[in-house]
Amino acid sequence: MKVKITTVAENKQILNNIFRLSAVFESHIKPGQFFMLKTTDNSFLLPRPISVNDVNGDIVSFLYRIEGEGTRRISCLRQNDEIQLFGPLGNGFDTDEIKGRAAIIGGGIGAAPLLYLAKTLGKNADVYLGYKDSASMYILDEFKSCADETFVATEDGSFGEKGFVTDYVPYGSYDAVVACGPEIMMKKIIDSCGKNNIKCYVSLERRMACGMGACLGCTVETKKGNKRACKDGPVFMGEELI
Repeated sequence: MKVKITTVAENKQILNNIFRLSAVFESHIKPGQFFMLKTTDNSFLLPRPISVNDVNGDIVSFLYRIEGEGTRRISCLRQNDEIQLFGPLGNGFDTDEIKGRAAIIGGGIGAAPLLYLAKTLGKNADVYLGYKDSASMYILDEFKSCADETFVATEDGSFGEKGFVTDYVPYGSYDAVVACGPEIMMKKIIDSCGKNNIKCYVSLERRMACGMGACLGCTVETKKGNKRACKDGPVFMGEELI
């Protein structure tokens, strides 16, 4: 990991409050890792942790939602503006351990860090995406271009199946499941994988200040005691979590 002042290649609004920022960063990056992002004008104190959405050569992309002053400031950056990147951080997904056929399940903004994983696993994975409604969907075509099959459910039925995407996953058809999204969704996935004796990998989203495990602001309760989402995660085995 390293701290680098680099240039913004693109910072594009893709939905009402969701943006995708791409920047130049030459490093080996694993699916599921994240960076701490900060503007160089010191307009806010703490950097913001944002998961890697995609990697293409020396361009790393982040898909993020405006949730406060920090992400609002980041959304104002334009092409060739400077940005500070600290990373890559976290353990990421060990794709060598995800063997056989995999189901990738993303809910809402939790789908963002799963695109790079879907591209890495390719046709060995099916993707299941859950959104509130058709107006809140994003990067669906990009998932379709790399996964074997892509399924969508919206809570109101305005696109795809109606209801929660977790209700449409045939868990017994897979050797492994990977998930990122709201905690209530991931708890249901972990329970379903446990009943079907399937390996389950979950990527947790936590507020954090340092990204290095020093502040303990991103503590996760596990069966082996408290762990840090930034240092020990953000990817955990579902069976580890309480």
